[in-house]
Amino acid sequence: MGKLIRAISGNGMAVCYALDSTDMVGELERIHQSSAVVTAATGRLLTAASIMGSMLKGEGHSITLGVSGGGPAGSVIAVADAAGNAKAYATNPVVEIPLNPRGKLDVSGAVGREGKLYVIRDQGRGEPYVGLVPLASGEIAEDITSYFATSEQVPTVCALGVLVDTDLTVKAAGGYLLQLLPGAGEEEISQVEQNTLAMPPVTQLICDGLTPEELALRALAGMEPRVLDARTVEYRCDCTRQRMAAALASLGAGELRVMAEEDGQAELCCHFCRDRFTFPREELLEMASRKEESQPRQP
Repeated sequence: MGKLIRAISGNGMAVCYALDSTDMVGELERIHQSSAVVTAATGRLLTAASIMGSMLKGEGHSITLGVSGGGPAGSVIAVADAAGNAKAYATNPVVEIPLNPRGKLDVSGAVGREGKLYVIRDQGRGEPYVGLVPLASGEIAEDITSYFATSEQVPTVCALGVLVDTDLTVKAAGGYLLQLLPGAGEEEISQVEQNTLAMPPVTQLICDGLTPEELALRALAGMEPRVLDARTVEYRCDCTRQRMAAALASLGAGELRVMAEEDGQAELCCHFCRDRFTFPREELLEMASRKEESQPRQP
């Protein structure tokens, strides 16, 4: 499980969320068997989604982050609930490209740099809120920062990292999101800039043994910070056979009958957890019959 904490400055002008998502991204890699650069990209987005999910107000609310940048990894999508539990996948989980000029995994090269980041907040009723911004870099953290500045007008610093070991397992993963709240002045801005510029990469701090509490307090150093709360979060997929059946039933009666007669069954695979659900011929025919019965009769 991961650990997610929320801390605030003494004057209430800055709040920081920090997450050690090593176990969550490790589970992501185990499920998808992704290459190192895709694990890094998807793991960063998963970490951001978990943090942003925990910022939602109500039970049953969810947030979806999607990056479509035209890179070989295809679309990268992460979904989190209001507790911070999250799931993610990339269209193409195995991508092999050279390291970037700094000798690091080329996340923006895998994701692409020409495209959009979209954020969907679903409160479980009515139309969800959708925000869409051009990618700032394809490195994910910069794109999240740009989203908050552009769509929500909230000054934000976001740092995300995933360190993949030589055997492709996840050695460290995590991130923090620091926001200045309404009323923050030049003193708070200057202190935040000073702190974050001095901080090493997130994965280095986690490898050095820093806890999420220590990470957040370091980001808010000099501002009399205190921890507000902490929670455990995990990689969690909420797919069920019932939901898959509902998706299958959205097809037309004719399509269901063709599938039943030609294939003898239907098999659906969840993008997020890779679980497979099989629907035999008889069930497909029953779905088709129900759809036909529900159609209005022609005069």
